Amino acid sequence: MSLQEITDRIAKAEAKAGRNAGSVKLIAVSKVQPNDRVEAVLEQGHRCFGENRVQEAAGKWPGFKERFLDVDLYLIGPLQTNKARQAMELCNAIHSLDRPKLAKTIARLAQEIGACPDLFIQVNTGEEAQKAGILPADADEFVADCQAMDLPIRGLMCIPPVDEEPALHFALLAKIASRNGLTGLSMGMSGDFESAIALGATHVRVGSAIFGERVKPQG
Repeated sequence: MSLQEITDRIAKAEAKAGRNAGSVKLIAVSKVQPNDRVEAVLEQGHRCFGENRVQEAAGKWPGFKERFLDVDLYLIGPLQTNKARQAMELCNAIHSLDRPKLAKTIARLAQEIGACPDLFIQVNTGEEAQKAGILPADADEFVADCQAMDLPIRGLMCIPPVDEEPALHFALLAKIASRNGLTGLSMGMSGDFESAIALGATHVRVGSAIFGERVKPQG
């Protein structure tokens, strides 16, 4: 599949859902992808990318940002508090705010830096023990706490359990966002982004369908 095919499918899903063209942002997930593949997508004009690890992003993106203007870089993977400053300086948005300690760290750093990326709270909609994220029952309180710290909370993010119907989780995330006055919904990946768009996704995350299968690090 190609970048053009994915963007065409997004456009069709937007139209089918009665949504405005261009209302869904495609985050091209470039984690563990070699630079030549990323460069090829940049040269096609795409400017929105997602990385899972701050260290990998820091090694890859400063050079690309010098060559290609208007790149939006999103952190979509777990963020350690000791990497928060680096993430905030490198990324336009962080879609994995998942615990109070991290929120407090970002709030402190935002005061020091004088700026803060857009933030999406990760909600563990499946209540999976092995997965990061705020539990649905705690989401309203966490949103309020973050807003009280003047954090720029733009929306919510979820990764549904692999063995459950994703639409149920997308609908739950949309419900939590709506009652908290949040408009951003980062949900939907290669296999289910059309369903996510039908349920209100504003950001979808697609990786291997654009770049090809990930290249595993050697060693």
